[in-house]
Amino acid sequence: MNDKRDLLILGGGLVGMTLALAAARKGLSSHVIDRADPASLTADNFDGRASAISTASWNLFTNIGLADRLEPFGCPIESIMVSDQMKPGLLDFTPEPHEGSLGRMFANRDLRLALFEAARETDLIAWHAPVEVVERHRDEFGVSATLADGRTLHAALMIGAEGRRSPTRDEEGLTMAQWDYSHRALIVGLDHSKPHGNVAWEIFYPAGPFALLPMLDVRQGQHRSALVWTVDEKDAAGVLKLSDRAFVAEVYKRMGDLLGEVTLNSGRSSYPLSFQHTVRMVGQRLALVGDSAHGMHPIAGQGLNLGLRDVGALIQVLTDGQRLGLDLGDAQILARYEKWRALDSVMVMSATDGLTHLFGFGGKTASAIRRLGMSGVQRTPLLKKWFMDEARGMSGALPELLQV
Repeated sequence: MNDKRDLLILGGGLVGMTLALAAARKGLSSHVIDRADPASLTADNFDGRASAISTASWNLFTNIGLADRLEPFGCPIESIMVSDQMKPGLLDFTPEPHEGSLGRMFANRDLRLALFEAARETDLIAWHAPVEVVERHRDEFGVSATLADGRTLHAALMIGAEGRRSPTRDEEGLTMAQWDYSHRALIVGLDHSKPHGNVAWEIFYPAGPFALLPMLDVRQGQHRSALVWTVDEKDAAGVLKLSDRAFVAEVYKRMGDLLGEVTLNSGRSSYPLSFQHTVRMVGQRLALVGDSAHGMHPIAGQGLNLGLRDVGALIQVLTDGQRLGLDLGDAQILARYEKWRALDSVMVMSATDGLTHLFGFGGKTASAIRRLGMSGVQRTPLLKKWFMDEARGMSGALPELLQV
């Protein structure tokens, strides 16, 4: 039996599965293929991995029917505090009460559980995992993927959503602009004695940002945060090998008494930091979304949100093209998607890359100049509002699914 569907989504992570659910809301069917075991991705533990969901991304989740599932697990971000090495000159992004929060923090496990449960309930999604793809094929008539178990799945459009090491992108030979920051992000969950007050902290050091992200309280009111700490690549192995007590002592050195007494509530993990962006986001009957197209520094927490903007834009151009009677793999549709997303993604990534280098300069003079600039932003309401709108993801031409 040939179960040909509209979309063949290679990669069933946060972006890929959101795409499948958004497509289903518009009546589009999909095969979702992933090599990872869903059970391992939703194991009952907090590993410190968390994502900031912007206002625009929350609108997307609301519009595809996920808000009710997710609402109980999200911690609102009421303020973002930016500091240069905890020196005087704090930059405070706190919206007015009527403007709402700056986003929500979720444990990645909770996001996956909601997405996976919704996918299992949706007939328009055929989910194949864990399984390996052994061959991909695209021509003027359609696309297909042959799986390790011998099955061949067919569709009108192939979508690469496998992440930074996307084999679909590499097989197409899409050129990438990329460089290595020679830094590594360390991730761990924290329990702490003081409440975080729904405040996210971005504390900059020459080696990179030290980010404290508010999570929902657990276990009879135990306060909890996620830490994303950027260290030099040459120091990463040593920091990871520290005892819990020594690691916490290093954390205290960088944040002081912000959160009171701190203990670790998860294991430590890390990943290397790099910049990568494809020159093209499309090919013959092919579109890339998320980290398959653009991988960025976590300095502003916008990586997942950028991928969700890809989702909204791709679904809109597909449904618009379908209404005009175009094939879903039509080059005109894909060209519109690429034009829409290329500029936005490059601008966001260039801004985060610039911040990475700006705060990477050491020395008292550089620090003083940065703090002077931060003070200027602090005293300029219009500029602060612009930064907050960017953090919410509410600037630029938004796809319909990302609007209220």
